[in-house]
Amino acid sequence: MKIAAAAGGGLFLGFNWTNSNALPVVVDARSIAAGSIHFNAYLSIGTDNIITIVSPNPEIGQGIKTAFPMVVAEELDADWKLVKTVQGNLDTTIFERQVTGGSGAVPHSWERLRNAGATARHLLIEAAASTWKVPAAECSTENGNVLHKTSGKSLTYGQLAEAASKLEAPKEVKLKSEKDFKLIGQSVRNVDNLDIATGKPLFGLDFYREGMLFALIQRPKAFGLKLKSVNAEAAKAMPGIVDVVTFENSVAVVGKSTWQVKKAKGALKIEYEKGAELESTADHNRIFTQLMDNGEATVRRKNGDVEAAFKGASKVIKAEYQCPFLPHSPLEPMNFFAHVREDGVELVGPTQTPDRARTEVAKLTGIAPEKITVEITRQGGGFGRRLAADFVLEAAHVSKLVKAPVKVIWTREDDMTGGIYRPAVRYRFEAALDKNGEMIGYKLRGVGINSGNPTREDNFPSGSVDNLLIDSVEHKSPITTGPWRAPITNFLAFAEQSFLDEVAEAAGKDPVAFRLALLEKAKKSPAGEVKYDVDRMIGVIKMAAEKSNWGKKKGVFQGFSVYFSHRSYVAQVGEVAMEKGKPVLKNVIAAVDCGIVINKSGSLQQVRGGVVDGVGHAMYGNMTFKDGAPDQTNFNGFRLIRMSEIPEVDVHFVDNGISPTGLGEPALPPAGGAVANAFYKATKQRLRNQPFINEDAFKGIS
Repeated sequence: MKIAAAAGGGLFLGFNWTNSNALPVVVDARSIAAGSIHFNAYLSIGTDNIITIVSPNPEIGQGIKTAFPMVVAEELDADWKLVKTVQGNLDTTIFERQVTGGSGAVPHSWERLRNAGATARHLLIEAAASTWKVPAAECSTENGNVLHKTSGKSLTYGQLAEAASKLEAPKEVKLKSEKDFKLIGQSVRNVDNLDIATGKPLFGLDFYREGMLFALIQRPKAFGLKLKSVNAEAAKAMPGIVDVVTFENSVAVVGKSTWQVKKAKGALKIEYEKGAELESTADHNRIFTQLMDNGEATVRRKNGDVEAAFKGASKVIKAEYQCPFLPHSPLEPMNFFAHVREDGVELVGPTQTPDRARTEVAKLTGIAPEKITVEITRQGGGFGRRLAADFVLEAAHVSKLVKAPVKVIWTREDDMTGGIYRPAVRYRFEAALDKNGEMIGYKLRGVGINSGNPTREDNFPSGSVDNLLIDSVEHKSPITTGPWRAPITNFLAFAEQSFLDEVAEAAGKDPVAFRLALLEKAKKSPAGEVKYDVDRMIGVIKMAAEKSNWGKKKGVFQGFSVYFSHRSYVAQVGEVAMEKGKPVLKNVIAAVDCGIVINKSGSLQQVRGGVVDGVGHAMYGNMTFKDGAPDQTNFNGFRLIRMSEIPEVDVHFVDNGISPTGLGEPALPPAGGAVANAFYKATKQRLRNQPFINEDAFKGIS
């Protein structure tokens, strides 16, 4: 295959994200800067030595827009100062997995990115060797240059780009050894830092198109209500209002500015009628109790003779844990731009799933997907909320009805009351111990509200207990739910890790030693296959214990937790000190096995952010309902962790040389358990329900 030179000169090397081999594409150099030509993914080297990477995955703060080009630049031996990244827009013909979710972007693209950089480096060396009439094996690369050390000659990548573009691309290239990495593993500033700090228009809320209209939408104020009638006369008569339109169960006020439509929205007179049961938090607590005892359970995993194990046990430990609904609360509320025309649709905004947005708009409008474009903006937080496409559909609905380009904006109240929350779940755990304190039986039942399967039946401690039963029951509710950062595991980990501490105490064993003994048993997998790597989990447990000086600190109460999620392993030790007679969380020590760390700075922030997110929501986050309506409508009623309450977070990474695994989510699940177990050590009172602030054991602490 040939690499073609682009207009204006330079090497433009495209690479397919569906395989590891680089593929050639012809790119107009003038369009690269403008970002008007979109490819599956590509690396460009211009005659000005600028190297451009088109990053297809949405950037929501996880640092992917920095990590991706770092990987390419490493294999390319590029000068990082001359590398820039362009956000790619949706193109399913040449991109694969153009999604931000599940902590999967880097694991998916690691080899593909490395091969792209290594292929370009190979071609540049070949071009230099041909120019100098020397063997390619005598040439090397460094910091954006090809060197022939014997003669002292050197050429920049920009000088070689055009010649390299005429060479045959190899089918396979040699990748660097980890020991030779110069950029990967270093601390690199986020490529958007300067633009963010100086207020450049990066985010969806920043997007503006001359002539577009603005829309705010009135949705039912309670889950279970149906739209009955709308009186919009007063709203339509207000300044700047273009129209008021109704679709499905919503009313949209459309006008020339957000302030005008916000005022007009308040003038709407809407009647609703009951369409489903209007559930309250008190109803949910009753439903949890009923289904826990009498619900028709779906068996998720069963090993051995559970009933016999419990019948013959010397001691049985039981405990229940409950977690509430939670909103996602991203800093940037939902918003999206749509221009629906007869010949196509233009979509612009923050979405974690651009292909889903396009697919659902295609269904709504009847317009073929290939006639719908999706431009992806940077996102001010997602945490799973922007995996949905409801806000995109709203923009398309309104644009179609008013026949104009429209930007739909949610207020903070809209964002908090508009639905798609983390599901509420109650867990019941039971453990059977023999006379030696060995766990011979284990039972878990999860009852969730719109949670699907609220368990992870193949995760630890499955595989370490001969007799095990895990099942679940679901209640269908009109309250809409969806993925929330580290779905399911974000609350399952707290419950499970807290319970294992209770079992360890009943067995008279140290919590860390207790877990390690279970894992040693799991190495033989007596109860069937498991999803986790036993040795990697043991590794982070031992590292966290060592780095925290587990059990040896005076005046500090330590709590332990460990969890596997999104391919990675994180162990945490929470440290609580007594101050003025009250327990205060001071530190969290985290040991993380996520494979090779690409950007140390970004990775540290992901872990620290995950810990703070996990601690804050475990302690304070709560969403309750009265007759289908959320009680919390803004941050004055929804408690977030405060700056003064954030503990020190000490992070340590395992260096095992394996390919990178997930990192955006795995640090969150263990946090709640580490904190709860530390508070127990300090107070001798268990925290079994989130948020901890509502527990009697926590009263008076904050």
